[in-house]
Amino acid sequence: MQKSRLDVSNAISTPQYLTPEQFHSAVLQLSPTVAVFDCDGTLWSGDAGSAFMHWTVETGLVSRETGDWIDARYRGYKRGDVSELDICGQMVQMYHGLRESEMRAAARTFFASRIEKNIFPEMLALIHELNARDVEIWAVSSTNDWVIEEGVQRFGIPASRVLAARVQVTNGIVTETLLDVPTDEGKVASLHRVGITAPHAVFGNSIHDAHMLAIARKAFPVNPTPALVERSNQENWPIFYPTSITPPTS
Repeated sequence: MQKSRLDVSNAISTPQYLTPEQFHSAVLQLSPTVAVFDCDGTLWSGDAGSAFMHWTVETGLVSRETGDWIDARYRGYKRGDVSELDICGQMVQMYHGLRESEMRAAARTFFASRIEKNIFPEMLALIHELNARDVEIWAVSSTNDWVIEEGVQRFGIPASRVLAARVQVTNGIVTETLLDVPTDEGKVASLHRVGITAPHAVFGNSIHDAHMLAIARKAFPVNPTPALVERSNQENWPIFYPTSITPPTS
């Protein structure tokens, strides 16, 4: 999503880049008991949230009127007129009136056809290893819970360990009542609500993950956006790029 700046005052240092082997080793050497992962851009490439929004409009899951409304809101977001928090919430609220069963079926089809091929093998292998070591793993995302819960099944993360943008569902029908939109400081707040205040390891790719990364005993920026690269340099957070990603050149 949008690459906003986070004000920091630390001096910029030389970035540290980890190879896949160094990254895997650095995580396991922590012997973590709790690990927290962002999803879009961190577990797989691309933004599944906006992609799902466009896909549901294109496939006719939502009405043309709803499609026009969210398109106008998303254009406003790209211009900076709509906040990250607002657009992430509205991209879930747009499905009000639909059955949750429809949303789960749509998420299943969408993820299998559009996102699954973009999963980073290194992240998949790491989480499988952490699961084998009985690490408590959480997925935290501003994308809707239907897509995230579907996607993280591939990683062995249960729906009960997913904190994602979600609305209230009443009698099986999606409503407009927002329950959570984890982004920026909201990701930390969502973790606090489930009793997680100092996870051993946190993984994220965006500046909107920076607050969450900052509460970790060890932060791991993965495939970071330019704004997060800058923050990582200031915080001395080691950076990891999956092999399928070409790191930007300075």
